Amino acid sequence: MNVSRSALIRAAIGIAISVVAIFILIRSVDIGEAMQVLATASPAWIAVMLVTTTIDIGARGARWRALLVPIAPLRYRRVLGYTYIGYLANNVLPARLGELYRSHALGEGEGVSRPTVLGTVVVERVVDTVMVVAIASLAVLVLSVRGVMQSAVLLGLAFVALIVIALGIGIAAHRLPGAARVTAIIARRPRLLEVARRLQEGLKVAGKPRPVALALFFSAIAWAASTMTFLAAGQAIGLQLTVAQGALLTSGVALVTIVPSGPGFVGTFELTVVAIADQLGIPRDAAFALGLLVHVMILGTTTIGGVIALATLRRRDKAVSEGDGATATTGATTATGATGGTSAASTGAATVGSASAGNAATATERLGEPGGEPTR
Repeated sequence: MNVSRSALIRAAIGIAISVVAIFILIRSVDIGEAMQVLATASPAWIAVMLVTTTIDIGARGARWRALLVPIAPLRYRRVLGYTYIGYLANNVLPARLGELYRSHALGEGEGVSRPTVLGTVVVERVVDTVMVVAIASLAVLVLSVRGVMQSAVLLGLAFVALIVIALGIGIAAHRLPGAARVTAIIARRPRLLEVARRLQEGLKVAGKPRPVALALFFSAIAWAASTMTFLAAGQAIGLQLTVAQGALLTSGVALVTIVPSGPGFVGTFELTVVAIADQLGIPRDAAFALGLLVHVMILGTTTIGGVIALATLRRRDKAVSEGDGATATTGATTATGATGGTSAASTGAATVGSASAGNAATATERLGEPGGEPTR
């Protein structure tokens, strides 16, 4: 998969943002105190975190499959595997490049147009952002939070409005004034026109009520599980968080991940948790321990799941390649057998000829008849 220059610039900006976030954390948090808090974490509640994180990712895989069904009705297990692979890529690549990677991987592995798959990912991100902003807005109202978080939610609302408008334009681009002229210009580069057409096919999923309704349903499950992960992490280190506080932490972190950052959102994730928790009256050291525990759980679960999914995909591809090779070998063997049969028949004809001239003439006449050729 080729990476564009803009993607590389975005990656560089993301890494720089993560470095700044880590620098701020080091200056504002007592790392040693936070480690002591983590040392007291309850294994039982950590096990609960593992369950909720697994449910979270499973629901996100189901959401993507719901959006893919109108294009390619793939099995849930396969789509979940590509979802894990995307998370794994996000863990090692900056600026959410894992979204591009999972689109590429599914398109390549399942024989579906990659721009079309990318279109479904765009719709998925829109659905996800709408859900996150709704959760954040509700949490801010319930907790009566002011200041930076309130401003972030307002910006989130504006961002949602923009992306919904952009999505609508992308779906109905061919009907807009001047569309014919733009199409004529793009037509000078047929490959670009084809990519745009296939991308639009993926975006059109947003106009289908059933897939969108299912996507919203699974998004609700995913974010409920994500909120439970924060609540369980709080219980693990002795923080009694309310559901509204857990929802605000979850949605706040999700809003920040829209901004490009380093691999795995290292630094930005923890800094966001500390900033939100500070507004909720939670000590910074404990907040950092909370964010680090949740982040490590997410990174660990998605990395292990991604490695397993990637190994399974490669093993399946290898089996398919070996199967194709075996088929080709079988075909070649069959052809060789047929050739051998021809030789045997010819040898038999020669033997008959040496035994009797009359019999040889008769055999020659039979070989000349339709269907008499052994190779046919």
